[in-house]
Amino acid sequence: MNLKLQAVDIGKAASAATLVFEAIRKAIVEGDLKDGEPLRQHEIARMFNTSRIPVREALAMLEQQGLVTTVRYKGAMVASLSISEADEIFEFRAMLESELVRRAVPNLTRESLQEARQHLEAFRSSGNPMEWGDLNRRFHWTLYSPSRLPYHLSVFDNAMDRIDRYLRAQLVMSGGKERANCEHLGILEACEKGDADLAAKLTGDHIRGAKASLRLHLPQSGDNSLNASPQSTD
Repeated sequence: MNLKLQAVDIGKAASAATLVFEAIRKAIVEGDLKDGEPLRQHEIARMFNTSRIPVREALAMLEQQGLVTTVRYKGAMVASLSISEADEIFEFRAMLESELVRRAVPNLTRESLQEARQHLEAFRSSGNPMEWGDLNRRFHWTLYSPSRLPYHLSVFDNAMDRIDRYLRAQLVMSGGKERANCEHLGILEACEKGDADLAAKLTGDHIRGAKASLRLHLPQSGDNSLNASPQSTD
């Protein structure tokens, strides 16, 4: 089996588990590892020139984030996302991110607003679907980080890890990038005007709109899971 991971020799690294964790996480979030793909400890350990112990620790951390699941007699594999889980995550994001941007607006500086606009323009001009998830996250993160709510921000990161690969597929399959551009601009302009309530409302609407589009355009399997791959939609 040829796993699409960026392997490095970490046999002597003190933080081997963290490096394995980051490599697998990146491959899952970016869609290089597909839903249901097995993650065999001996194969990953050989790729990274390490023992199975840090691999086991990395897989346990990924399972805590919902990116990996362990099935009896089959071992670890990339977790799939069901329709009901997607609904829950998007509704949670709508509540969480509305509050993040509401709390952030009074603290936004000219520099942070300029940075957010740069990310917006990069997202708008990018023709590479594999860049969209990262650019989208950078735009939102730049507007949320002045909220001074570090725990909320860490939860936002985890939620985005869980949903990013499906969001990218949704943007491609639905042609939703232009709509996202317009909605991003509206959110940013509300932030620039210092209108925290409007920015919060537009953020919630933006996320719930993405959820509706995801449900409409992504195929459903017999087990009610979303089995979308960004690369399969290019």
